[in-house]
Amino acid sequence: MMKLKENKVQAEMLSQQLRNSSSMFIQLRRGILGLSMVSALSMQLISLYQMGIIKHLPDPPLPHIDSDRVDASPDAYEKLETPDAILALANYAVTMTLTGMGAPDRAETQPWIPLAMTGKIVFDTYQAARLYINQAKVQKVYCFWCITAAAATALTVPLAIPEAYAAVSGLLKKFSS
Repeated sequence: MMKLKENKVQAEMLSQQLRNSSSMFIQLRRGILGLSMVSALSMQLISLYQMGIIKHLPDPPLPHIDSDRVDASPDAYEKLETPDAILALANYAVTMTLTGMGAPDRAETQPWIPLAMTGKIVFDTYQAARLYINQAKVQKVYCFWCITAAAATALTVPLAIPEAYAAVSGLLKKFSS
């Protein structure tokens, strides 16, 4: 009973911290979450197309942009016999979970979380770049929504680095003492 009450108090404190803190790391995490949401929204739209709920992805009138062609290609369905945008949604959900996890001081108290988040963000950015290169080399056209998600993903990298640096610095101090 006491443990349950203690968990409730910790959860209430975390709620206050995540919503009201003005710490630099929380502000950076909010930026990461917002950009990850942009990427996820792009993947939601593509998922609707890939599953036939909508019949056309709207694109701006730019040269070499054809989201329908890219997102209907065999490459977009080869992993796990699933539309790749659905897999990307699951992927971004993991990133957002790592972003939201833990208190503002997690770099000191739970350094594995910001390190895992940063590693995940670097992996996401690598994947986004790989898919962009595939569109350039194989598809010869680009998906506007994929580029939007890739750009938002890449913008999360500099936001994650300060907290990861603090986590590594703290670990190094701890192990050198």
